Amino acid sequence: MASRRLLTLLPRAAALPSPATRPIIATTRLINSRQYHDSQTQTLQGPLYKHLTTTSKPSPTLQKRAYSSDPPAGDNHPSKIYDFSSLQKLISNPSPKVTIIDSREPGELQQTGHIPSAINIPVTTSPDSFFISPEEFEDRFGFPRPAKDQELIFYCKAGVRSRAAAQLAKQAGWEKVGEYPGSWLDWFEKGGAVERS
Repeated sequence: MASRRLLTLLPRAAALPSPATRPIIATTRLINSRQYHDSQTQTLQGPLYKHLTTTSKPSPTLQKRAYSSDPPAGDNHPSKIYDFSSLQKLISNPSPKVTIIDSREPGELQQTGHIPSAINIPVTTSPDSFFISPEEFEDRFGFPRPAKDQELIFYCKAGVRSRAAAQLAKQAGWEKVGEYPGSWLDWFEKGGAVERS
């Protein structure tokens, strides 16, 4: 009976830190939980903490985190933002001056389809697509590169890659750039038309 009890305790005991590693774990936890600065520091008491210091300064103010829907810092020409209904209207009344670009990978389009009339320029595998010559672009993708006076509207699966593609297009000289931040997930969820190639 005692041997069974010992066997059930062994896995639990193996998970506990050994007495030799306990000071290291405590030190690591202390270091990870404190902010250290060069000025106004004091030494902790005890032989284990001789080399550690803490500060009397308050922790620094946290900065606002940038999300994909926030314009990048220094972006003088923010993208025009499209929602589901405005993109749906654009598809029902197409304009030769507007090109919708799906920036997902070709394999993703084969699985899910794409927004009608959209062309595929994958940003992950071809980030240089707007920087290459028109001839090289046509050789690579099989269709002409959109003209610089056209408005480009980017979407992807969730809005992250499309933001990157829009920024690359702006850097390459396109001024009329739009984004559909809801992207494919929003389009599919709201029952938008799907075109399969």
